[in-house]
Amino acid sequence: MKTPYGHRRFPRGETFGILLVGLVVFAFIALAAGGISAGAEDDSDTSSENSNNGAKMTDKTKKTDSEWKGLLSAEEYRVLRKKGTERAFSGEFWKHKDTGVYVCAGCGTPLFSSDHKFVSGTGWPSYWQPIDANSVRLERDGTLGMARTEVLCGACGGHLGHVFDDGPAPTGQRYCINSVSLDFTPAESDQQK
Repeated sequence: MKTPYGHRRFPRGETFGILLVGLVVFAFIALAAGGISAGAEDDSDTSSENSNNGAKMTDKTKKTDSEWKGLLSAEEYRVLRKKGTERAFSGEFWKHKDTGVYVCAGCGTPLFSSDHKFVSGTGWPSYWQPIDANSVRLERDGTLGMARTEVLCGACGGHLGHVFDDGPAPTGQRYCINSVSLDFTPAESDQQK
């Protein structure tokens, strides 16, 4: 059957079948590309050696999900362990200007220095590099239909935020981090005031 314009018109059942096949093909491509999470989250945590704070973390920072729930506030748990995001311009550190070190709220690992912090205008604290290459771990994140790079704590695996290639020199990177994923340790000169 043809339309007045010469195009073939599909019967209703055939149209549904074509749409279903297209949807299946799209889902398969998305899964193959990692755009849809097909598996459950891994509750195990990994760690790395951290030489910046003087203590070596040779044992993995492993906790069960219920242990994390007991240690963290509800919001910290939602962001650090379930990969949530706090609202922009709502966190404690987005316009914080004190001198010191930002540490993981889950395990205390030093992550970012105030020397590397800059105002990005995004509403989240932003840094152009971590304090140490091993303090964070980067993973591909294909959730929400976007290709992003997730930033995780190198010691406990907690979700910190994402890194983008639109930051200032010298790295050109913007580590966009949730305030709730961080605690702050003031520099010694600031502690004596």
